[in-house]
Amino acid sequence: MPDTAQIKPAETSGGQAMSVMELIQTAEALKSSGQEMSAIALYDQFVANNPDHPLLYALLFNLGVILTDARDLHRAREVMERVVEIAPDFHSVYINLGRIYEGLGDNAQAVITWNNLASRLNQLNGSALKHKTMALNQSARVLEGAHQDEAAETALRISLELDPHQREAMQHFIALRQRQCAWPIVLPFENMTRDNLLSGISPLSIDAYTDDPMFQLAVSYHYNLKDVGEPVGEIITKHWAARNGKKTANTQQKIRIGYLSSDLREHAIGHLMYEVMGLHDRSKVEVYSYYCGIATNDAIHNHYKETSDHFIDITGMDDVTAARRIADDGIQILIDVNGYTRDGRVKLLALRPAPVIVNWLGFPGSLGSPYHNYIVADDWVIPAGDEIYYSEAVTRLPCYQPNNRLRIVADTVPTRAEVGLPEKAFVYCCFNGTHKITKFTFDRWLEILARVPDSVLWLLSGAETSHGRLKDYAKAKGIDPERIIFAAKMANAHHLARYQLADLFLDTTPYGAHTTCSDALWMGVPVLTLSGRTFASRVCGSLVKAAGLPDDLVCTTVEDYIDQAVALGRGNGDLAAYREQLLANRMTSTLFDTTKLVKHLEDLYAGMWQDCLDDKLPQPDLSNLDTYFEMGLKYDHEGIEVQAIKDYRGFWQERLAQRHAYRPVPYDNRLWKKPD
Repeated sequence: MPDTAQIKPAETSGGQAMSVMELIQTAEALKSSGQEMSAIALYDQFVANNPDHPLLYALLFNLGVILTDARDLHRAREVMERVVEIAPDFHSVYINLGRIYEGLGDNAQAVITWNNLASRLNQLNGSALKHKTMALNQSARVLEGAHQDEAAETALRISLELDPHQREAMQHFIALRQRQCAWPIVLPFENMTRDNLLSGISPLSIDAYTDDPMFQLAVSYHYNLKDVGEPVGEIITKHWAARNGKKTANTQQKIRIGYLSSDLREHAIGHLMYEVMGLHDRSKVEVYSYYCGIATNDAIHNHYKETSDHFIDITGMDDVTAARRIADDGIQILIDVNGYTRDGRVKLLALRPAPVIVNWLGFPGSLGSPYHNYIVADDWVIPAGDEIYYSEAVTRLPCYQPNNRLRIVADTVPTRAEVGLPEKAFVYCCFNGTHKITKFTFDRWLEILARVPDSVLWLLSGAETSHGRLKDYAKAKGIDPERIIFAAKMANAHHLARYQLADLFLDTTPYGAHTTCSDALWMGVPVLTLSGRTFASRVCGSLVKAAGLPDDLVCTTVEDYIDQAVALGRGNGDLAAYREQLLANRMTSTLFDTTKLVKHLEDLYAGMWQDCLDDKLPQPDLSNLDTYFEMGLKYDHEGIEVQAIKDYRGFWQERLAQRHAYRPVPYDNRLWKKPD
């Protein structure tokens, strides 16, 4: 693109005319040293002195990029629009201009710009293919953010038909179909086989797709391998924390713990952890919070700043800088409260910024990574014997989920009529996201509605396409679609208040209620759940048990779940007593005793650090996970529900034996053990 042609009046500091290459190199050096304004001024001078230069479009493009990075979006837009006028076939400008429109809040113009590029690229060579798929993916991203899921899905489908090997596009495509309840979720199309599409599923989406803990672990491993990849920068091997800890092992020392999270703000995780930082015993631990989320100034975010000993915003730091900062802070135990969720910094963790790294709360399952040493769970979420489905060493709390006893609930409770509910019907509710509603779950709910005629199902609103699909599906099954009622999303305090209008919360599977369950229990609403084999499917059961409700609300078979829901809907059970029990015990039950949870957490941290000092730190077991991944792809998870398989281990062992017969599989410590 740039060349060494001279630009007339502009000169170097030595008085010589500067070439385009020298201009670009000088401007990049200024930008890299934080002198964006000087770089902008340099480009402005060149452009003003050379209005007819053949590479003017390229110089303006570079100027627009620097203006964008400097957040001068209005001027960046003007510059990029001029590039389009000068060089309408310069494809890269459309991508950047669309992003500028998006940054200015004009999402419609952003999508128009990207679609304009896509429509210009009818003849696909390598460069055009790259730009066309990029334009389609950018359009899909903005449409998805605007909850125009169907249009976003269409854009991604076209993009994947052009290039079926785009993992990020596959992940978003599957997630969009889950959010729309577009069953079957993994649907092959032109140039895209079922196995190939499923191979791109994200760890969060697989949690809502199948109750197969072995396959879920393998998907996490595969995601870490392909999408997180190798660390950029040198791995930190010499930690001040470890050296200093061994020198002072015989003296009482505080453990420096760091919480790494993008969600210490107005967010489900932010609400759950609200009390944790402030309840830590400062004679035992020193608390660092490393924030990597969106810019915010909400009350919850400010609370974390106030209750942490040290609050460091690393959002603007690259992974190497942030990892070095954590290591220099002497963090001994770093708790990853994101995992594979939005804005998580797993690539940072690949640099080993602390001697001990822990997976807790943010991601519901194993991360299958080579650098997470422990996962925090409890006896129900990961029962004894199920450790084989986790690459991390399993440690346990009385209940793995913290809770905020200071949560704010609106004083005014709406009437049923005000939210569109019938006054006298039995109200089953589920305020989980629509992406958690599988065909298997919805079929069960419809059977429950059929057997309890005077009942309705109250769901949290999602995309309009999902509303239509669920109502149409219910109608096809003989259920009046008017019995499916959607609750509009609202501020958390008012959302909590309206829980009281429901009679019974029905959980989803295989990805059950987490924060939504503890919210329901806090508001006195009994919860009925179906615990499967995976972490995500068992959390709700853990919370129900920790709240002190009877075991018959935690079902382990499909039949028991349906029958119990029907019995309670017909009045065969004392729901009023459950409500009274929940409200009377919510400050003392295990679920809401955050003080006790933090004390146990500190005991776990002490044990982890002692393991490190004793050179007994557990190392992740990643053996055979590539084989488990390949085999998991072959099973029709939407045709036959894994949760309904009685002998799950036998199911896997039979398939492993078949595989071993023609392609030997090394023995491991999971489901393929060497015979005695």
